[in-house]
Amino acid sequence: MNYACQLADLPRGAALRLTDLPGSPPVALFHTDDGELFAVDDTCTHADASLADGFVEDCAVECPLHAAIFDLRTGEADGLVAQYPVRTHTVVIEDGAVYVKLSEKIPHLPAGARRYVAS
Repeated sequence: MNYACQLADLPRGAALRLTDLPGSPPVALFHTDDGELFAVDDTCTHADASLADGFVEDCAVECPLHAAIFDLRTGEADGLVAQYPVRTHTVVIEDGAVYVKLSEKIPHLPAGARRYVAS
């Protein structure tokens, strides 16, 4: 598991972009207005844009670039703009600290997206 932040430092409605995860593209961690925590790959599968900068409503995030929508629970894309899902990751809270366990699935990155070095 990878340490993300202290829960107290991520208020409801906020998102955090995690960039230094070993062998992974950036991950977006969301704390919804309802108090739920979700982690998905941060890069939109349609174009190289950060989902952490997107608009969150209920359990979905809208990409700030072309308005592709992804379900935070499943990673599924709305299919109108983005055709491929983002990976979802497991979020664990222990003693007030938030950790992300990365998915073992291969990420869907758009053409031209900054690549990462697999470990």
